[in-house]
Amino acid sequence: MMMIQILIAIAAGCASALMFASIISGALISLLLFYLAPLPLMVAALGWGAIGAAVGGLLGAAGLAAIFNFSYAIAFVVTVVAPAYWLGHLAMLARPSDTTDAAPPALEWYPVGRIVAWIAGFAALTTMAALLTLGTDSATISEGLRAGLQRTLGSRNPGDADRLIEALVAVAPPAAATVAMLTLTLNLWLAAKITATSGRLNRPWPDLRTATLPAMTLAVLSLALGLSFAGGLAALIGSIVSATLLIGYGLIGAATLHTLTMAARHRGFLLSSTYALVLIFLWPALGLIALGIGDAVFGFRQRYFQRRSMPPPTTT
Repeated sequence: MMMIQILIAIAAGCASALMFASIISGALISLLLFYLAPLPLMVAALGWGAIGAAVGGLLGAAGLAAIFNFSYAIAFVVTVVAPAYWLGHLAMLARPSDTTDAAPPALEWYPVGRIVAWIAGFAALTTMAALLTLGTDSATISEGLRAGLQRTLGSRNPGDADRLIEALVAVAPPAAATVAMLTLTLNLWLAAKITATSGRLNRPWPDLRTATLPAMTLAVLSLALGLSFAGGLAALIGSIVSATLLIGYGLIGAATLHTLTMAARHRGFLLSSTYALVLIFLWPALGLIALGIGDAVFGFRQRYFQRRSMPPPTTT
């Protein structure tokens, strides 16, 4: 059994490292593989233990250091191995519940909402770490982004290219944080589905409709939004943190929507059309974000169950 776990950990680390390194090829499919690089390690962490996944990831990083260079391996560890290990560890973390006298006692699993908050933290940290490779102040970072975009768009009309580049420099950091947040969330969800399908997920599937972010998250978001108007490096950090937390509240908004439409006659059509609009036009996601923040402030889901005289499900 131990040998199987070791082999799976090594295989997961090698697969993640290869997917991470595929971006060098420049092929379009490599972009998908790059974003899915944490998936094999997350599957290993959920099904066979987070420690083994971490060891496999470090072995994969050693291979990248030998083939490419040490900085490439460090980037792999920071952006792939560390999130895969820690999120996999938290997802399988449990303690005996103190609300039951059953023998053996029921387990209280680490809340999904707190895992979403950790994902937001990892997305912000990895995005900021990537930007700090360009410089240690906002002006240097912006200049590095501008230079890279000029190399890409230099063949266009100079006037149009300059305006486009300035716009992209402004939105690139929060956009990168948003992509990191969404891809980490998707990877963890896919890893859980794969592990559950294989019968290796040793925890019950959580009721995602009940997920809530920690109470302090709203205060952190308010502070981050305030910092985003401060200027300099503080504004850059504020915009990145704000982007990840807003996406987190968008996910909570989706959970709230699933709860509030439980009794709707055409619930499937309503939900599918909402997600289709979000995917096509993007801006309807603001409605989900507002719904998530509104639920945090006004308790929409609790009010829904109170009106229907139904006991609210356990928060996850």
